[in-house]
Amino acid sequence: MNVKSLYKRILITGGAGFIGSHLTDLLLSQGHSVTVIDNLCGGWMKNLALAEKHPNFRFIHADIRDCKALQGFFDGINWVFHLAALADIVPSIEKPRDYFETNVDGTFNVLELSKKAGVERFLYAASSSCYGIAKEYPTPEIAPADPQYPYALTKYLGEQLVLHWAQVYKMPALSLRLFNVYGPRSRTTGVYGAVFGVFLAQKLHQKPFTVVGDGMQTRDFTYVADVADAFYTAALSSLSNEFMNVGSSGHYSVNRLVELLGGPITYIPKRPGEPDCTFADVKKIEKLLNWKAKISFEEGVRRIVERIDDFRDAPLWEPKSIQEATKTWFQYLQK
Repeated sequence: MNVKSLYKRILITGGAGFIGSHLTDLLLSQGHSVTVIDNLCGGWMKNLALAEKHPNFRFIHADIRDCKALQGFFDGINWVFHLAALADIVPSIEKPRDYFETNVDGTFNVLELSKKAGVERFLYAASSSCYGIAKEYPTPEIAPADPQYPYALTKYLGEQLVLHWAQVYKMPALSLRLFNVYGPRSRTTGVYGAVFGVFLAQKLHQKPFTVVGDGMQTRDFTYVADVADAFYTAALSSLSNEFMNVGSSGHYSVNRLVELLGGPITYIPKRPGEPDCTFADVKKIEKLLNWKAKISFEEGVRRIVERIDDFRDAPLWEPKSIQEATKTWFQYLQK
């Protein structure tokens, strides 16, 4: 067999983002050629600093909502990883049209261009937020979808498009439902960003950690390198028209995270529409792909703390600014 035939021409939408940039680095390290399409709305070129030094890397500044701007870039592509999306809960409540146009219409555009190009594999980054406040833990894929806010809804609708294209047009596609991904390069921007960005900025400024509720809520924190590996494993498989959870095989309290980080705490009100627990049932992906997360929560936290200076420019959130930033959350999601 020609060794070159093992290497793929790959396109990643949202490849300058948190997960996308780690996936880019992994695929390049495996000998593949990678084209990243990103509008740099939620991604950063600094995330691709390593990739830009690689001869098999190409960056395209384009928006998935603009189908004409994407023309030609899918030609000759073997694998597509569709990670581009608008994230964040509060902005999705305030600007649902933007989220629909990016997460649903944008996904439609990427699917159609992939279908036309005859790609061999299509991988979609779905969200565990589709489960809403789940009634079963660990939560299996057969649990009903119950999105609590527009971000969750639009990511779920995008997944439905992907699976429908797999069913009707026989596109070889898989959807991975990601649970609470963390690690270096994690997003720090947006209205009251992800917990690691918030806490590490607070630690750098010697401020108390703003813990929501009593801190007993647990999350299935999954390290980003494991998530990138899950996408690569899925692409190497021959499965299609399946959706699978990607989790760590455990769940960990916010209080445990604070304990590992070390520092004082200030408590802020619990937010409506947020589950007390996220915990993925990963038996399906273990069975179908023989995939399992490798990096423990303690090891992952240690690795991210080693890179704490990366969070020096992250917004510093305090109780008053959090209250102001999340007022829409309470306005619309309060039962």
